[in-house]
Amino acid sequence: MTKILINNNLVVKLIGEIDHSNSNKYRHEIDDEIKRRPVRNLIFDFKDLDFMDSSGIGMILGRYKTIKGLDGVVMIASPKKQVEKIINVSGLHKIIPVYESVDKAINSMREVAYNG
Repeated sequence: MTKILINNNLVVKLIGEIDHSNSNKYRHEIDDEIKRRPVRNLIFDFKDLDFMDSSGIGMILGRYKTIKGLDGVVMIASPKKQVEKIINVSGLHKIIPVYESVDKAINSMREVAYNG
């Protein structure tokens, strides 16, 4: 996992799998980053994510609640087909918007801020 802060947008790139064996580790690392830095929005970069189970969905939903409490937005970017199926079947896409790239996710936030 890599984490990059772009303005107040934390981009978290997850690689491989999110499952019961590593979701708690990711949860703690992301929460620590949110506490340490001026994070308002969170973008999950799933470009290199191959699999996610219900533990991963739970980890994402928990971060969604945290960021929403900061009046921020959570987005998912660049999911592969298999991961996108999981996002759609779970209904995650109904509360967290999915974009085809990190750049498009960041640009959508700029548009909202500009038009708001």
